[in-house]
Amino acid sequence: MPFKNKNHRPIVHHHVVLKPHHKWIIGSASTLLIILMVTVSVFTYINFGRQELNYGLLDKKISDTQKSTQTQIDEMSSALLSIRKNLEEKQQQIDLLKASAGEDFSGIIESSIPSIVIIRTDSGQGTGFIIDEEGYIITNAHVLADERGNLATGVHAINYEGGRINLNFIGYDNKLDIALLKAQGNYKALDLGDSNNVKIGEKVIAIGNPYGLVFSVSEGIVSGIHREGPSSLKAYTQIDAALNPGNSGGPLIDRQGKAIGINNFKVTGGENLGFALESNYIKIAVNNIALEALNQTII
Repeated sequence: MPFKNKNHRPIVHHHVVLKPHHKWIIGSASTLLIILMVTVSVFTYINFGRQELNYGLLDKKISDTQKSTQTQIDEMSSALLSIRKNLEEKQQQIDLLKASAGEDFSGIIESSIPSIVIIRTDSGQGTGFIIDEEGYIITNAHVLADERGNLATGVHAINYEGGRINLNFIGYDNKLDIALLKAQGNYKALDLGDSNNVKIGEKVIAIGNPYGLVFSVSEGIVSGIHREGPSSLKAYTQIDAALNPGNSGGPLIDRQGKAIGINNFKVTGGENLGFALESNYIKIAVNNIALEALNQTII
């Protein structure tokens, strides 16, 4: 018997009966929901993968940018170094022009001094100068001789900063009074000029260590060219610049900053009668020594 409520209305239990088309709708909806969920999952996975790919591309782009920036920095640094070198070369040219105009030799002296050394032995001292960046140094052979005329012991050099340079003796040309030495390392060399272009009356300077007064400079003019010397060769430039003991082996430098000779001797009893072996003969002597000792030429 059906229950009654307080209003005495019967409670009726309804049973929903799904018709076939209702089942189809529900099934389709469920399928669509599943497809939608799968689609969302796939898109989520794809987007996540794209994000990882984008992060990878971003890292590569950052790395490429860093490399490109470093390359640009290196190129700028190289360009700045090149500009600095060009400015230094221009300054040297200005100094040379000043000397050529007869103003002074200060720029040339400053540029040349690093290539000049004091040559010391247990028997005495003189001067030498570097003719090759690999450390080849020339001086007069008599600077290296002891009282008996033999090669002195304790041969070494002192640079313009006061540093000691150990030297190896390569050889010498007794006729032209040239000795070739070798220091280890790289150095600033003094260029040798063409002595055939030297003119009487042009200004020159001699740099050396007269009486132990290190790196002294004397100025003068070319008084004569192709003078005959002890070798009976007309291979000497006559100058009126002061030469004294200790100047031997030092360079004679022209207004272009090139060594046009090596200061060799002076006439005793006279004034301002100095002589330097011409640079073209220096080249011959050095190459002959190098060929004999090293089987190669240097200049």
